[in-house]
Amino acid sequence: MSIFSALDVAAPVVLTVPGLGDSGPSHWQTLWEEARPDTRRVELGMWHSPHRNAWVTKLDQAIRQARTPVILVAHSLGVLATIWWAELARQPFGLPVAGALLVAPADVDRTAAPASLAAFRPTPLTALPFPSIVVASHDDPWIDIQRARDLANAWGSHFVDAGHQGHLNADSGLGWWPEGQKLLDRLLDTASDRHGRPRTPREARALLAVNATDAAQAHYLGAVS
Repeated sequence: MSIFSALDVAAPVVLTVPGLGDSGPSHWQTLWEEARPDTRRVELGMWHSPHRNAWVTKLDQAIRQARTPVILVAHSLGVLATIWWAELARQPFGLPVAGALLVAPADVDRTAAPASLAAFRPTPLTALPFPSIVVASHDDPWIDIQRARDLANAWGSHFVDAGHQGHLNADSGLGWWPEGQKLLDRLLDTASDRHGRPRTPREARALLAVNATDAAQAHYLGAVS
């Protein structure tokens, strides 16, 4: 569980960033928002006809309005919005975004990607200025598992192989997705100390490597890759 309680004034806020079409009532993002007092959704708008600049602007507004450290929990095209925000914002390490859980990133550069996603191309390959975890599945129709690994490496993210769980959405039958909750809580622990001080890159990545990736990988595959 996280080191933070609901009463900690320095506790980060968790902002979910859905993908194309928004996240419906049975999506784990929605269930987390309903269950966790620290979690709320970024209303990006234009859910079925996304525009990169509009989404990044809405995400930036939500981050600035939080007034506390922020953990982003993004899914699919929401991951690309997060990556583009980081590319354009150029924040110092750890503030205002203290970490990100990046689930099932959509590969907008693939040949079969819808033309409507062209504004999100090319995918930035710059190391992220915050601790991050990329979670991907072997049978995700939106991205090849090796491509997901390559993106995680480029972003400086820890990579978690989720086995065969499709696009890691409502259709995957994840429900509340307790494994993802464990990753989120470990990311919260990694992102900053009890006083809201962001950890140094070395501290954060060392803690994340031990606490998040190993635990999740052991759950999904029975061993650490």
